[in-house]
Amino acid sequence: MKNWLSAARPRTLPLALASILMGSFLAASVGQFDWLIFALCCLTTISLQILSNFANDYGDTQNGADLAGRVGPQRAVQSGAITPQQMLRAIVWFAILCLVFGISLLYFSFKDATTNQFWGFLALGLLCIVAAYTYTAGKKPYGYAGLGDVSVLIFFGLVGVLGSNYLFTKAFDWVNMLPALSCGFFATGVLNINNIRDIESDTKAGKKTIPARLGRDTAIKYHWFLLIAGMASILLFSYLKQDYGILYVLCFPLFFLNGIKVSRLPNPDPMLKQMALSTLAFVILFGIGQIWL
Repeated sequence: MKNWLSAARPRTLPLALASILMGSFLAASVGQFDWLIFALCCLTTISLQILSNFANDYGDTQNGADLAGRVGPQRAVQSGAITPQQMLRAIVWFAILCLVFGISLLYFSFKDATTNQFWGFLALGLLCIVAAYTYTAGKKPYGYAGLGDVSVLIFFGLVGVLGSNYLFTKAFDWVNMLPALSCGFFATGVLNINNIRDIESDTKAGKKTIPARLGRDTAIKYHWFLLIAGMASILLFSYLKQDYGILYVLCFPLFFLNGIKVSRLPNPDPMLKQMALSTLAFVILFGIGQIWL
């Protein structure tokens, strides 16, 4: 059980839930929140994130990224604690869980809506499952081509926030793209810390992440861009909405601290968890400001 919990990487789960919380808070702010839809959103997202983490553990070992002097936490398949066959079976089971929770979510969300909405979101859900697996697994994982940042911005930002919000409201408000981008930029920051840590092993394995392509110094500048862009996006949202419930600014020092530490630490791995939890705290404070202030 300890090996499976480690492979599931619990410290990534707060980040996965942040986008769902953001979309839910936006729905609650206009009086369209539903606890059942929220619970199913969380279950679907957690299952999808664990699926992604298992696939990453499996794929990086199969493709060599975990065998080239990697400095991060030990992986389950790489260490032999879990066999490749066991991990592949777990990936299949979590893909099934994603489908069960996801279809249940779409049933309760769209039971009074059009069939096109149901099938459209089902296709989006299947795309999420495929994207989670093919990030580092398969014959041509897109994470090895440096497209992981784009994927995280889309799925942890735009899809996570706007998609979950639509499940509540059945409507799209373009200004909600700003908090969605904010979540996406911060989530990409977490990935960037991971990739800065793994520059040497990724380079040896041919994994062309942005830090591996550009080098550590430029990757740190890119990290500052992600942090500042995330903060600027949410401030612009508040300005356009004339919203003064900006408790979320209390988290801004945490993001600046993260940027400083990532710039200075030889191994920024400890800041990965700090960035994920800071993002979750930011979303919670944003929600409090939206609902009660």
